Amino acid sequence: HLQLVESGGGLVQPGGSLRLSCAASGFTLDDYAIGWFLEAPGKERGGVSCSNFRDGRTFYADSVKGRFTISSDNAKKTVYLQMNRLKPEDPAVYYCAADTTGSAWYPLEYAYNSWGRGTQVTVSS
Repeated sequence: HLQLVESGGGLVQPGGSLRLSCAASGFTLDDYAIGWFLEAPGKERGGVSCSNFRDGRTFYADSVKGRFTISSDNAKKTVYLQMNRLKPEDPAVYYCAADTTGSAWYPLEYAYNSWGRGTQVTVSS
């Protein structure tokens, strides 16, 4: 069955970098869209980025545009979120999710039907 497992979270100083990984199994990555989301304690989950691997479209939230980059290694069935110039407002649990219809162009929760368990990112000096 389809599974997504996030990793790579941890503690990083403001201005630092971190790369999150989302390992996928049970489906062909190129057939789907993958989104990255964040959730801070007591706050609503929000979209960060997404990539539609079927048509090549990508999207970044304004808050991360120019700092974060989504990429993939199809052989490893892994999607990455490279996070640079991290800010104190970036810490949260980050989730990856799959749209198995392969049609999503934006990181909107309703469009994604398979979710990982999340990985914690903490930004602190």
